Amino acid sequence: MKKLMEGKKGLVLGVANEHSIAWAISKRLAEEGAELAFTYQNEKTASYVIPLFQSIDSPFYERMDLTDPHHVTEVLEQLEHQFKGELDFIVHAVAGGPHKGELSGKYMDISLEGFVQSMIISVYSLTDIVRRTFKMMEGRNASILTLSYYGSEKVVKNYNVMGVAKAALESSVRYLASDVGEFNIRVNALSPGTVKTRAASGIGDFDDLYEYTSKHSPLKHNATIEEIANSSLFLLSNLSSGITGQTIYVDAGYSIIGDNH
Repeated sequence: MKKLMEGKKGLVLGVANEHSIAWAISKRLAEEGAELAFTYQNEKTASYVIPLFQSIDSPFYERMDLTDPHHVTEVLEQLEHQFKGELDFIVHAVAGGPHKGELSGKYMDISLEGFVQSMIISVYSLTDIVRRTFKMMEGRNASILTLSYYGSEKVVKNYNVMGVAKAALESSVRYLASDVGEFNIRVNALSPGTVKTRAASGIGDFDDLYEYTSKHSPLKHNATIEEIANSSLFLLSNLSSGITGQTIYVDAGYSIIGDNH
């Protein structure tokens, strides 16, 4: 039987270590036959992620500074050469920007630099990558997936500027979906529940949030990283060919519950 992603080529941005949601998604895609290229943040990250990329025989992995347009251009030109101008999907799992301590306390205390960096890295980077690569995806029933969080819609204690950034990211998904739909390209966001990752460790009182969402979700647990990866596979494969511009929650139902439930 043909695998779901057999013959498909994709780019994954945002793997930080073996516990990353992006890595769980990557492994699931590789199991289904996808050929994966990766970019990573910096040389410190490289020591953690390059062995992971090599473990699934990735033909391409390069450091890419999303805040440097010239560097982005250079890396994506290399990718276009590697994949012979063909690209079937993108996983955008990039977030960051605020200074240490700005994911605790009050949102209004965010610095200008922290706000701008959050928007560039977490939001603009998706738009920039799509603009630069959509010609490689044109007419290929391609799919683009980014990762959001419930803090985009409701106030989550200590999530602060990242909640604002994720709201902007979800809006970007809708506008991008409208822009590239005519080229047979879909754009969606996946909104996982509370997951223990390196990025989450920077949120103040995260362990309390993790326990609370697990206890109060309808399924009485937080969504597992495997469940998130399976949902990502669906959105990136042809099985979801009629879905675009959406934010899909994979959070064991927590997002449907009101505070007075």
